Amino acid sequence: MRRLIIMITILSCAMAIVPTALAASSITRIKDVAKVQGVRANQLVGYGLVTGLAGTGDSNTLVQTRQSIANMLKSFGLTVSDSQLKSKNVAAVMVTAQLPAFVKPGDTIDMTVSSMGDAKSLQGGILLQTPLKAANGQVYAVGQGPISTGGYSASGGGSSQQKNFPTTGTTPNGAIVEREVPTQLISPSGSITLALSQPDFTTAARIGDAINNRFGNISTTRDPGTVVVSVPSTYDNDVVGFVASIEELYINPDNIAKIIINERTGTIVMGSNVTIDEVAVAQGGLSIRIDRTTDVSQPPPFSGGSTVVTNNTSVDVKEDKANVMVLPSTASVGDVVNALNAIGATPRDIISILQAMKAAGALHADLQII
Repeated sequence: MRRLIIMITILSCAMAIVPTALAASSITRIKDVAKVQGVRANQLVGYGLVTGLAGTGDSNTLVQTRQSIANMLKSFGLTVSDSQLKSKNVAAVMVTAQLPAFVKPGDTIDMTVSSMGDAKSLQGGILLQTPLKAANGQVYAVGQGPISTGGYSASGGGSSQQKNFPTTGTTPNGAIVEREVPTQLISPSGSITLALSQPDFTTAARIGDAINNRFGNISTTRDPGTVVVSVPSTYDNDVVGFVASIEELYINPDNIAKIIINERTGTIVMGSNVTIDEVAVAQGGLSIRIDRTTDVSQPPPFSGGSTVVTNNTSVDVKEDKANVMVLPSTASVGDVVNALNAIGATPRDIISILQAMKAAGALHADLQII
């Protein structure tokens, strides 16, 4: 006898509609919401060889690795045909690094080394001296040293174990800076430019007001993401101190009301500026259960009858009592969440309710689904 069960669940949500009380925004430093334009890191990349691998390097089928080994040996006065070389202890890698602003020649920076062939692991390998170039093709650092993979890979007898990614590793302070990237803090007109991390009209205006209240009328808000500040003559020889004084000023940043929803994980994050109209939420469930059973009728022996198969179907309908919650006009974001939790709404139910409220024009926030 086979039994087939079909479950159909219908979730009904009715809502009708309130502005929530605005929570006070946090006070923060200008340093945390804006940065001086032009102060930035630069990306470096290079191609190199990792040696000393215990048979976990590139296979001999990779011509570029054998050619790289032959070219490297040629620089030491050894001429060897790449067809005579075996690369199982060597791996061709790409080396990347970030060159921070204001670093000087002789400073060291971290490197990341990743295999570009079919090497199984870089564990225990040594990166040979590798020039690191910027987008303009100029060499700004040179890297060399042992590689730390933080993982392993082992196999045998048809089974294998692996932790993290042994084909990628790091070399802390493995690259030496050879050239400085010029950074211009002050424009030819004698001003610095502050770039906001999150462009906003209100935040930019408040930054300009805070600077003007502290130093006089020296700032101009060019657009929602840029504030231009003229350097006072008293700070001509102390631009760093002037920038530090600006960064330590406190403002009340403003942000657009936003709700972030991750449907895959059921995560919901609401900002403090989210407001709604007066809302009544009703949540109820209608469950329809259909049971289908198969019966077999077997006639007695030598009766001359035939076997008959019959299908029996039963339908059971169950409707849960709807839970209704009304939010007053003074409701906050916390009240909304607590109310939805009180009526037993799951995170996915809350997502559906918020989307319906937004579609009805009752939710005053930007609904962003990631």
